[in-house]
Amino acid sequence: MRRVAVAFVVLLWASPIEARASAPIYDSNYLNIGLGCQWQQKCMKKQQKAMNSALKFVRKHEPPAWRIHLCNRNASRTRYRVDWVGFENCIRNSALREPPPRPVRRPQAKPGHGELASRSRGERG
Repeated sequence: MRRVAVAFVVLLWASPIEARASAPIYDSNYLNIGLGCQWQQKCMKKQQKAMNSALKFVRKHEPPAWRIHLCNRNASRTRYRVDWVGFENCIRNSALREPPPRPVRRPQAKPGHGELASRSRGERG
């Protein structure tokens, strides 16, 4: 009887750990891939394989930061989800070139306080 009680306690103690480990809510990568693929197993396996392959490529070849940023923007579905197949294809693309720098936007000059008031009354000056 004592062995049964000990076994029961061990089972109760171990089951929450196993449930936590297998629940997708605790693995953010798996959760994002699952949501992106609408939980279709074939799609999820393809995304998982592409993710592992792309991460291995990045670790081994250390591409420049601009390439990683460009591929993240190109492969993003939403702000927090990435299409890993698209990212892998992009990161391995040797034809990509660094984009030109963005022009600096300068704020327009705002009229002075008195200047704005005189224009609204129709005064010239």
